[in-house]
Amino acid sequence: MARAPLPIRNGLGPTRVRMPDEQSSSTVLGYLTGRFPQDADRLREKVAGREVVDAEGTAIDENTPLVPRADIYLYRDEPVEPVVPFPIEILHRDDNLVVIDKPHFLATTPRGAYVARSALVLLRRELDMADLSPAHRLDRLTAGVLIFTARPEARRAYQDLFAQRTVEKEYHAVARFDPNLEFPRTIRSRMIKERGVLRAEEVDGEPNAETRADILETDGVHALYRLRPRTGRTHQLRLHMSSLGVPILGDNFYPDFYDVPGDDYSAPLQLLARSIEFVDPFTNERRTFTSTRSLTLYSGIDRTSP
Repeated sequence: MARAPLPIRNGLGPTRVRMPDEQSSSTVLGYLTGRFPQDADRLREKVAGREVVDAEGTAIDENTPLVPRADIYLYRDEPVEPVVPFPIEILHRDDNLVVIDKPHFLATTPRGAYVARSALVLLRRELDMADLSPAHRLDRLTAGVLIFTARPEARRAYQDLFAQRTVEKEYHAVARFDPNLEFPRTIRSRMIKERGVLRAEEVDGEPNAETRADILETDGVHALYRLRPRTGRTHQLRLHMSSLGVPILGDNFYPDFYDVPGDDYSAPLQLLARSIEFVDPFTNERRTFTSTRSLTLYSGIDRTSP
């Protein structure tokens, strides 16, 4: 993807809008106000203020003609968002990396209802680091170790570690204990997640998701599981545990979806990215980052501080 012609502003990058394949309007502004009628007045203000630009960084005006499949860029107005009331702990910081202990309920990157209140934007603002970028991602409901790159020159090298599966990741999860299930075990399946669909699913075919699972302790009712994913499919650990018949406590997606209010923090998903280990591409040193959080077993309901 081409580099955006507008810089990061107050922690937020610009939004890219692709023009339609066919010329449905004579002007860019006409298309934008037709596509986003609820924001028509603000879009006109942004165009008048020369805040909407093309891929070359040239500001458009009210008469700029629409070019099919061209890209334009603008800054979104920050939405009113719920404040996730849990702090971000910084585990490590150097010239290349910022490693945090992400709390439950905090999104990694701007998305949906969480834009300014995402880990990426909050850290960019708090640390005054506009170039901060995630090396990988955690689900909003998952807590634990999350790595960001601090400068563009280092980004590709660390992201490639995750893409090439050379990073060793260990997760902890709390779920029901089933004495009929044997551990340790390796779970393999084929997973798909369609764009716009909330849940992933397992389908027939060549496996593309693999998880090594073991039990660390049990009280006879629940168990603390150690999960080591070999792959990184969306919702992989949650779906694999559910497929065993022991869904992770607090999971409102698997096996069945149920709605949880956005401000309900009473039952966090009992899934923790406990540690990440890899050989640093710049120093060749083996590095390990470990969460300070932990999951606790109780007979009945399991809870952890987000």
